[in-house]
Amino acid sequence: MEEQFGIASFRSRQQVIGFERALRRAGVPAGIITTPRSVSVGCGLSVRFELRDARDVYDVYHVARPGNLIGFYRVLRENGRTDVKPLGMQVGYNG
Repeated sequence: MEEQFGIASFRSRQQVIGFERALRRAGVPAGIITTPRSVSVGCGLSVRFELRDARDVYDVYHVARPGNLIGFYRVLRENGRTDVKPLGMQVGYNG
């Protein structure tokens, strides 16, 4: 079974928790997950979100500016494999 979602990876657990809260306050469904191994830098936790909400996630990031962002990634899990690629939304991303 295939599963796709986005993550925001940070260097600090404090930023992960704060950003997840900011997303929820803005009405964007989000959760905290263990960062996939292929994103080897960071604190080990990331904020998970649905790809359809990527624009809203970026907008909340732009307003909240939690700092210590490593990046936004697309995660694909299929048949026991996890593939992680940059989502194409970086701090300077304008769509």
